Amino acid sequence: MLILEAFGIVLLNWILSIVVDRQRMSLAGVEPGAMTAGAWAGAAVFGLYLLFCAGVLVRTGLRDRAPGRLGRVVLISCAVVHGVVGAFAVGLVGWVAFLVMMVVLGLVVLVLVAYGEGRVGVGTVEP
Repeated sequence: MLILEAFGIVLLNWILSIVVDRQRMSLAGVEPGAMTAGAWAGAAVFGLYLLFCAGVLVRTGLRDRAPGRLGRVVLISCAVVHGVVGAFAVGLVGWVAFLVMMVVLGLVVLVLVAYGEGRVGVGTVEP
């Protein structure tokens, strides 16, 4: 889901940059070229962030172990971002977009909770 979302974000910002460039829009005196470049830069950063989050999830699943400290921080920030984007999406896009954001949020939180502090191995006794 995060990989599809990353490509969707890049596609959306590409379309927005085309609209801004063709209509020569300006916001508070900012040149349209700068706004187009900003849209592309934002899309690249957010897309790479989502791909990195997806990579952490894939690595966690393949290793079948909890992510490390950096991985947990990345996944927690991914969950927070999806909560905030979902809150904006319900007002701007609609309830279906909100539902999609909440499903992704739930899946990320599920990975964080399912792996928790670490798993007890077979044949060992919990203290």
